[in-house]
Amino acid sequence: MSSPIDIVEKKLLSDNWFILHKYVFDLKRKNGGVVRQIREVYDRGDGATILLYNRAKGTVILTRQFRIPTYVNGNESGMLLEACAGLLDDHSPEECIRNEAIEETGYAVGNVEKLFDAYMSPGGVTERLHFFAAEYNESLRDNPGGGVDDEDIEVLELPFSEAIAMMNDGRIKDGKTIMLLQHAIIRGWFAKG
Repeated sequence: MSSPIDIVEKKLLSDNWFILHKYVFDLKRKNGGVVRQIREVYDRGDGATILLYNRAKGTVILTRQFRIPTYVNGNESGMLLEACAGLLDDHSPEECIRNEAIEETGYAVGNVEKLFDAYMSPGGVTERLHFFAAEYNESLRDNPGGGVDDEDIEVLELPFSEAIAMMNDGRIKDGKTIMLLQHAIIRGWFAKG
């Protein structure tokens, strides 16, 4: 299959935190025509996220932390309730999410279930996020969590029903967390038998 585009120019705009490139390309249309487009693409690497859940207790583990992008876009406190997540760096998705779970939440999960992966903001960001789930219990508790280095993460154990209510009324606004909670509904992890 031939490429749908011909790249005319690729220019590095920034490599301060992650990498931002400007692309000028010709997009081949279905009808045979070509249209020139200019886009900026932010490459922050791929990541992984996990929903830790306990069926017996009917709970999930979420985190709360400050997120500057949400603060500058209308979130007055900048605090965001979300599922544990992190960048892969040089790890496999499974390795990454096990490391993140223990660092952020304090739970040393062994068996993780890969659910799916998805591009989170394909209009301008390269990131593909790998989604996982794992059951937790107190025997897996290794430390209090809270993150490492410059992180300041609050660990929350919430009833699943409360997390769903928070998603429905807008207190949970994080896309990956909403996707994981909805997946738990679809899979019936907390369905009353």
